[in-house]
Amino acid sequence: MNRLLSPSRPAYLRLVRASAWYDLVVTAGFATPWTYALLHDALSSLGEATGLGTLPALDPMQTLYANLMGSVVVIWSLLRITRPLPVHGLYDGAARTLFALWQAYALTTQGLPALLWPFFALETAFGAAQLVPWLRQRDWSSAV
Repeated sequence: MNRLLSPSRPAYLRLVRASAWYDLVVTAGFATPWTYALLHDALSSLGEATGLGTLPALDPMQTLYANLMGSVVVIWSLLRITRPLPVHGLYDGAARTLFALWQAYALTTQGLPALLWPFFALETAFGAAQLVPWLRQRDWSSAV
């Protein structure tokens, strides 16, 4: 298969690494209670200034879930940055599909602020970019 973004090509691994850098930058602030409080305030201020809405008030359960998610995504990002493999792109694309699905659900039915739509767009774009090459490939045996 000679497609530029075939999972077996170096360009695909650069995509896997780029999505990992994006995740690291975006989610590092979620990894601790202190950084999450700062990030929460900054995002709420940005949402208020742009008219896209503010985040709900902080509470201990929200902070816990943000920290759990942030911690896992930071470690997952570091793995993809330091040792990117084609299968990491496949799994990351699948995870992004789930993240985007739940973001869209929350944005359309739960009244979350429109500030989150750009994150949804990037989640969807990285997910599609990492999954489409696998869908075009006939032999999935290289995934394992």
